[in-house]
Amino acid sequence: MEPHGPTCPGSVLFGCELTASTKSYTFQVDEEDDSDHILALSVVCLSDGAKDECNVVEVIGRNHENQEIAVPVANLKLSCQPLLSLNNFKLQPPVTFRLAAGSGPVQLTGWHRIMHREDASFEEDDDLSEEDEEELPSIMPAKK
Repeated sequence: MEPHGPTCPGSVLFGCELTASTKSYTFQVDEEDDSDHILALSVVCLSDGAKDECNVVEVIGRNHENQEIAVPVANLKLSCQPLLSLNNFKLQPPVTFRLAAGSGPVQLTGWHRIMHREDASFEEDDDLSEEDEEELPSIMPAKK
């Protein structure tokens, strides 16, 4: 039986909970770490004890101009949408999750993927240089 989720050794399970008393959570990594980190969110869902109210979850990160930006990613309500699949929505740390409306509790789950830089350089070494490339045969038109 195959395990669910990523199977590479550089992936670990991630989870946090947002509540009325803990409205935000920041995911960050050591800046001196020589690895690339990606947080892939899988599911945002209401937990036991949630009220039937709108619970809006925002992601606060940085845009391409390095300016802080807040984006709502989920609006959950117990009676109509208690769970949302985010299909491994990828974020680069540091990133903050905030319960912008509602009292929760809201669970966020996903995978923290760690790519060691020496792994990335190994992949680059596998690429063929221009001198080693063989010429590809030309593509012939399809016969009708």
